Amino acid sequence: MMNDRSSVSTSAQPGETTLRQWLSVFAVAISAFAFVTAEFLPVGLLTEIAHDLGVTPGTAGLMVTTPGVMAAIFAPGLMVFAGRMDRRTVFLLLTAVLLVSNFVSAWSTNLPTMLIGRAMLGAALGGFWTLATAAAGRLVHGSDAPRATAVILTGVTLATVIGVPLGTFIAGLASWRMSFIVTGGLVAFALVLQALLVPALPSATALRVADFVALMRRPHMRLSMLMVALVFGAHFSTYTFIAPLLQEDFSMSTITLLLLGFGVIGFFSNALMSMVVSKRLKTSVAAMTALLLCALASMILLDHMRIAETAAMLMWGVAFGAIPLCFSVWIQRSTDDRPEAGSALFVSVIQVAIAVGSSVGGTIVDRAGVRADFVLGIGLAVLGLVTLQRLAAMERPARAQAKVADLECECSPSLD
Repeated sequence: MMNDRSSVSTSAQPGETTLRQWLSVFAVAISAFAFVTAEFLPVGLLTEIAHDLGVTPGTAGLMVTTPGVMAAIFAPGLMVFAGRMDRRTVFLLLTAVLLVSNFVSAWSTNLPTMLIGRAMLGAALGGFWTLATAAAGRLVHGSDAPRATAVILTGVTLATVIGVPLGTFIAGLASWRMSFIVTGGLVAFALVLQALLVPALPSATALRVADFVALMRRPHMRLSMLMVALVFGAHFSTYTFIAPLLQEDFSMSTITLLLLGFGVIGFFSNALMSMVVSKRLKTSVAAMTALLLCALASMILLDHMRIAETAAMLMWGVAFGAIPLCFSVWIQRSTDDRPEAGSALFVSVIQVAIAVGSSVGGTIVDRAGVRADFVLGIGLAVLGLVTLQRLAAMERPARAQAKVADLECECSPSLD
């Protein structure tokens, strides 16, 4: 996510934040909920959609791959090409694209049409996340900016807790098409709220391509982005195909409960990690990545043991509930001189990981089975931990040099 460097807020007035301003934040939060729900809706519906469209589950995984590719392109690209366009106008356009994409997906009768709808989602998604948290500080009084950001991100968390399982539940009652239609109704509601409540958000400047180039010339930044890609790839290469694995041992209603449990425990994990991540960042990243590794290994080593699989899913929820927060703080600290470009690159790398992970995972699922796909996920998580170790080794000389400089300053004679 990125802070809009563009201008000082024209919407936040001196004094306390008004109710109308909080309602504008709520409108963006509803949009965040809708975007995340739409992005991962196919995860719980993969088998049913694949059957209706006449494709294999692995091929159906392109429904997750396609928006990832598009979002990776549009995350940094939007801010470059949007220029000084009013951010409110951009929000409305992106949400309108999301609305159309849901109905295109709902009425798809073949895979190409479905992928067109999913590509539209991806284009809107990349732009939305580049702007969403940036708008928080401009919608409210400056002192309330952290709370506004938390409200918007709560929409993301609630989508994980409620959105995806609810889509699976609706599909069980009606059909997967109805899940997309209901999500489209939610998007329409968010669009109306934005039109009524979000004020003008003019922008004076935009990002330059040079900002991205400067960041990627840094070895530490390149290695950090690799770590993000590996860990998110480990998650999405496997989570995309969790339904086919769980359906071997659980009913659809039980899978819905498992996904709900995954989201609920992830919600609390995110909340608890927010209290410690700033003080123990490296430890937090290592612990959550290791927990993800243990969960993936447990899913295949203890398969067909329902209690063990349930415990592994909850362990997985704890890990991934905190991983986005941990990596977000990591990238913010690594790019404090260019926070906007760093946030846009972060979003882009995550979407590439989603796209490549789900695509490669789908190929493996079709050719070797879902358990082989989990082996891939385990390998990526291990490489993520190795990359973290390399980053830690890279930082040690800098810390040692800083300590020596401090000692020299303390030992040098005073001029007074």
